[in-house]
Amino acid sequence: MPPMPPMTKALLLICTAVFCAQALLGGYLPLTGWLALWPLGSGNFMPWQLVTYAFLHADIGHIFFNMLGLWMFGSELERLWGGKRFLQFMAAGVLSAAACQLIISPIFGSFAPTIGISGGLFALLLAYGMLFPDRTIMPLFPPIPMKARTFVLVFGLIELGMGVAGMMGVAHFAHLGGMLGGWLMIRYWRGQPPFPRRRRW
Repeated sequence: MPPMPPMTKALLLICTAVFCAQALLGGYLPLTGWLALWPLGSGNFMPWQLVTYAFLHADIGHIFFNMLGLWMFGSELERLWGGKRFLQFMAAGVLSAAACQLIISPIFGSFAPTIGISGGLFALLLAYGMLFPDRTIMPLFPPIPMKARTFVLVFGLIELGMGVAGMMGVAHFAHLGGMLGGWLMIRYWRGQPPFPRRRRW
């Protein structure tokens, strides 16, 4: 197994350290009040929350599956792109997930905060499916082998269906927003619409 690349390792360690700090402070409060992403109409929104929300997690299961996905998909993509481009891509996923959640929250009348790096993780998932479409993935749930592109499509449709159904407790549209941000970033790098063709030096 190749060593974990530095930016993936750094994100994993930061998220784990913040989660430990949450536990020491008695759950995810009071860090939630400062760092979680609050809806615009809540009176608690601050600009830095567009980034800091990603480093908070609700419980052991939440952080475990996010860190597992970060390791599975992030490691290989960082080795392909390099650390700088990998961080740019993660930022696109996290920010677009935050923007989508801020837009959707008032529609569903939700004033709860959003936490977790899942938006960035779903961006990585989309990129993996685009770059390695024929790779076989064995998800934990369900434990059925499938090609990466099928895996991405299935998870995207599940998130869309659960979001439209109004299932609360999980930021489904933030996950889709992360995928959208990842897709736009890849098209920007490739000079594809809606972005202008990039000049090759």
